Amino acid sequence: MDLENIIPKAGPAISEVKKYIDKYNDEIIVIKCGGSVLLDSKLFNQFVEDICVLNKLCLNVIIVHGGGKNIKKKLDENKIETKFINGLRVTDEKSIRIVENSLNELNSEIVKKLNEKQCNAFSINSKNSIIKVNKISNELGYVGNPKVVDHKIIKQLLNNEKIPVIVPMGNGDDNKIYNINADTAAGSIAKSLTSRRLLLMTDVKGVLDKNKKLIPLLNSSFAKKMIEDGIIQGGMIPKINTCLESLNNGVTGVAIVDGRKSHSILFELFSDKGAGTLIRK
Repeated sequence: MDLENIIPKAGPAISEVKKYIDKYNDEIIVIKCGGSVLLDSKLFNQFVEDICVLNKLCLNVIIVHGGGKNIKKKLDENKIETKFINGLRVTDEKSIRIVENSLNELNSEIVKKLNEKQCNAFSINSKNSIIKVNKISNELGYVGNPKVVDHKIIKQLLNNEKIPVIVPMGNGDDNKIYNINADTAAGSIAKSLTSRRLLLMTDVKGVLDKNKKLIPLLNSSFAKKMIEDGIIQGGMIPKINTCLESLNNGVTGVAIVDGRKSHSILFELFSDKGAGTLIRK
């Protein structure tokens, strides 16, 4: 494999790539991409480039994407106030349609861009969802927690060398569509497939200590204590909970990745330094 013609010049050193690449053979990597990365054209193009590199390296990659900033923009345009409870968006009957349309639009855009680069991407959106959910509460409205992931469809796509691009929505027992926190959806998919890696891309450096300094490596027990001590707050709480649950269910390592960094996916997977915080059990 001609790594020098596959790895971008601004990416990790070839010597480091060689050190890490073999451990991902026949393994699954789930990548959750946050909405902010998708809205910035430069970051979005780098994200697409990194996914195409993984595809050329014949790695099994699954993409789950959020759409937080795009959704907020659409809700604002419709004069709908955005409320959060413990980092989860309150979604009423009017909001769910806007959320659904916004996520499906983003999904189409990602699939289109990947296919333009000869990556064989396949859309799994709200119309062909593979996730069954339990409604969390009446207070949150149309927000669900995954209870079943149809991983057979995902495995079939991977076996056919396709890249599943998944909207974080699922069907409830009432056959209605529910919004799922994108980190939670990615974690459920990673667990169902016992993935080697789960990358949660975001627009912060990673997990920060009480002095706001990046923690490059973290274990589960210390992460729990940081939540108890109030150091980890807001939208980072469901991210960390997803990490802990994934690690407790067979995922080898979970990373909270700074998606604003150039080629952050490649640096996280194929370098000593990484691109955020790696959490292990």
